[in-house]
Formats: sequence, C-alpha cells, structure tokens
Amino acid sequence: MRKKILGAALGTCVHVSGLYHFLKLAEAEGYETKLIGPAVLPKRLVETIREYQPEIVAISYRLTPEVAQGLFAELKKLIAQYKLLTLRYVFGGTPPVAQVARASGLFERVFAGTEPLDEVKSYLRTTQGIKKEEVFAKDLISRIQQKYPYPLIRHHFGRPSLEETIQGVKKIAESALLDVISLGPDQNAQEHFFHSETMDPTQNGAGGVPVRKPENLEAIFAASRCGNYPLMRCYSGTRDLVKWAEMSVQTIHNAWGAIPLCWYSVMDGRSQRSLIEAITENQQTMHWYAERGIPVEVNEAHQWSLRDAHDSLAVTMAFLAASNAKKMGVQHYIAQYMFNTPPGTSPAMDLAKMLAKKDLIESLHNENFIVYTEVRAGIAHFSANPFIAKGQLAASAVISLALKPHILHVVGFSEGDHATYPEELIESCSIAHGVLQNCLSGLPDMASDPIVQKRRQELLNEAKILLAAINKLGADTSGDPWCDAQVISLAIQKGLLDTPHFRGNPHLCGNITTSLIDGAWYAINAETGEVLREQERIEQLP
Repeated sequence: MRKKILGAALGTCVHVSGLYHFLKLAEAEGYETKLIGPAVLPKRLVETIREYQPEIVAISYRLTPEVAQGLFAELKKLIAQYKLLTLRYVFGGTPPVAQVARASGLFERVFAGTEPLDEVKSYLRTTQGIKKEEVFAKDLISRIQQKYPYPLIRHHFGRPSLEETIQGVKKIAESALLDVISLGPDQNAQEHFFHSETMDPTQNGAGGVPVRKPENLEAIFAASRCGNYPLMRCYSGTRDLVKWAEMSVQTIHNAWGAIPLCWYSVMDGRSQRSLIEAITENQQTMHWYAERGIPVEVNEAHQWSLRDAHDSLAVTMAFLAASNAKKMGVQHYIAQYMFNTPPGTSPAMDLAKMLAKKDLIESLHNENFIVYTEVRAGIAHFSANPFIAKGQLAASAVISLALKPHILHVVGFSEGDHATYPEELIESCSIAHGVLQNCLSGLPDMASDPIVQKRRQELLNEAKILLAAINKLGADTSGDPWCDAQVISLAIQKGLLDTPHFRGNPHLCGNITTSLIDGAWYAINAETGEVLREQERIEQLP
C-alpha cells in the first residue's frame, strides 16, 4: 500500500506553487498525495489529517515569520491534543520562516527553497526506508541516468594542504550541490608521486593538494561520504599513468579516467616523455580503464585551443581523441567541450566549433561506444573581478546548454584570481543550479542560428581535409594512422598539427600563425594576414 502525504498552505498563505511541485515529486516517487489548498487554518488541517490519515504532512507558509510563529504554536497544540505527534511533519517556505519552523520543534525536515532537487528527492526516498547513501547512484553512468536531463554538476577542488582539502571536501559534500568532486593533486604528486626522491619540496601544494601516499586519497574520499555522497575523480598524473589509475580506483573509486592523447610530454613540459612515449602510454591507460568498464575522457582538444590553435585543428583533435578511445576499447566516452577558449571567441563561433566537434565524435557512436556530453567554461576568460566572473560563469553555462549536456563542469568564479575555497565552490555551483532551474524548461534553439550553422559546416569540411592529410601521412606505414603514435607524432613535428605556442620548442614545429577574426580563430598568412584554408595551409608545409 502506498504511503500518503497531505499538503496544505497554512493560515492565510495562498502560495501553493512550491507545495504543489513537492507533491508532484512525491507522486513520482510512489506516494499517494492530497493537496487541500491555500489558506488552511490549523483547525481545518488537523480535521483533515484525522480523516485522511497520512504518514507525512507537508506544510508551507511564505508570509511573515512573526505570524508563522503563532500558527506553528497553535498547530502544535492541536496536534498534541488529538494525539497526532507520531506523524511526520515537513515544512517548506522562505528562509526567515524556515528558521522559525526549525525552532518550533514540530518538523522533522525544513526546506528553505535553497536546496537542490536531489536533496528533496533524498528526503522522499529515505522516508520510504531507503538509506540516504543508497539514494545516490555510486557510478557515473547510473548517476547520469538517475538525473538526466538535469546534468551532473562537477567542479575541481584541491587546496595547498591535505587537512584543508579534507575539511573542504566534507563541507562541499554536505552542501549536496555537487555530484562530482574532481580532486586536483599538486604538480609534485602528478609527476613525481612514484618517484618521491625527485620532488621539489619548495613546490609542495603548487596547483593542488599535496597527496604523498594512498592513505591521503583514502582520507579525502572518506570525508566525502556525507551529504549527497558525491562521486570523486582525480587527475591522471603526468607520468606513470597506469599506476595512477590503479591507485585512484582503489582509493577514491575514480568515477572516470581523464587522460590526454598527446600532452603531459615534451609538448607542454609537464613531463619529459617524448611524443611517441606519451601517446603510447596514454593509449595504454585508456585501455586499462576500458578493460575494467570505467568511463574515459580524453581531455585533448581544449589543450590545443589553450595554446591559440585555430578552430579547425581543435575540431580535428576532438575527433582523434575519441577515435583513440574507441580503438582502445572504451565503451562509455565522456566528450568534454571547453567553451571560451581561446579567449575572445564569440558565443556564436564557440557554439559552432563545439557542434562540429560533437558531430564528428558522435559519428563514432554505436552500442559499443556510447558518448556522453560534458561542457565547461574556459578558465582563461574569467575576470579577476568576482562580480564580473559570476556573470561570465552564468553566461557560459547558458550557451553550453545548447549541447544538452550530461555533465556541467562548473569552473569557480574565483579561478581568475585564486584557487577556489569551499565556500566559493558552493556559491559557484549554486549559480549553476540557478541557470539550470531557469533554462532547462526550454531555451530557444541557439544551434539553429544560420551563422552558427554556416561556421559549423565550414569547420567540419576543414577538419575532414586535415584528417585526410594525417591519414595520407601514415598510409604506407600504418593500418590506422589516426590511432598510430608514430603517425600522430610525425604530424605534430611536420606542422600538420601546430600552434603558435610551439615556437621555440625543439620537439615541435611552431611555424603556424593564428588570429581571432570575427569571433573565430583561423590559421593566417603571417605576412598578409589573410585566412589560410586547410588545403592551402597543408600545401605550404615543407
């Protein structure tokens, strides 16, 4: 037999919208509900409780706290008189009234309208005998399925000390605003964890939390076992990637592996791996996760855009990253789309670039390669002014919703100035939830804009020319040039895959010039400033 919930707006309060939606959520969770309307006086409410005999009574009130205090006292007296104290009472209202409701001692749960949807669902499920930790799915794909079309919220976190990080993770989990905590170890840990003798002690805490042994990761994970029991994941390390994968799965139950294709090598100096060594080891790590059924993200394309790569190259690299993941046996692929990168990219051109990436990546989709969309803002575009940055956070999120994401990777508004503190992370996630609450019910279709569509098709055409050139480069030596470490390495060295930031690096090319034109990034002729199409650019390479 289904449990029953009775709902009423108390006193002279006529606001029932929030209560109505609460009861609709309850119905979706299997409850029988009854709403007796607005402006219900305590005496009438008690009479209906005796008649309907619910297990839970849901009460709302959105007027003045002083009047609410008297109403709660009167209701509590009548409930005691008629021996109804064994029932469960829940309240929803404005924060000032919620404070009075808590003080009344009548309600087992008080909602102030600031809680995420998950917290409301958690309450409804726990009242049916489900343990709170069992409400939240423990793996990424199940959690996506549990919430979609509402995306999972992800955010990076890692303070310069272990204790500060542990305390912060607990506070973040208790907020129940974040589904995935992405732990950021410091650079010493990422590069030297398994070679402690080579660490530079003066760099401890630079770029993240100084984890030095598996027990540190276990302690951080233990701190997250509260609130909405968020999933955890971790950077891959910049060398010894398979060892890092093994350790992160054992200690924090790594929700998915995030691995580059070419980076963390002599390309960016984050390790001393050669191009071929890095690509080969990165592929092996993808395969390691694939064998264990763990999802994989190849965070590749935006690394090129962070170095002012032209848009068609970024689209090409997004496809190559996904192709390599599929080749390595990955079944669940997380495609990350970083907006606002390089800085200056217009929203229309940004969206066109991401749609072109999505088209190519999802062309690989089949029952053995399932693609999930993750969107995020680019850190480099955030202002150091926190008020401007908050607007940028919200604006970028709105544009990115055009991709119908499964994961919204929030970048804290403080990141333009300093690494995020827990309180700032919570505020940033709250802003993201506000965007979602307003926009998920139906945004105009920004993707159908003719300017966006024109650029999208242009980028698809250009990327296909570049992909064909890479394929031709390895046609005589490889059965699959797009997934061959030697061919990809050669394509970088010859300048097929190039950025202006490579200039001066003896391992790379760096002969390309790129420029921002009308909100998009193009390869250009360094002397004339004219746009170079891919075919023309490729023909000019030595």
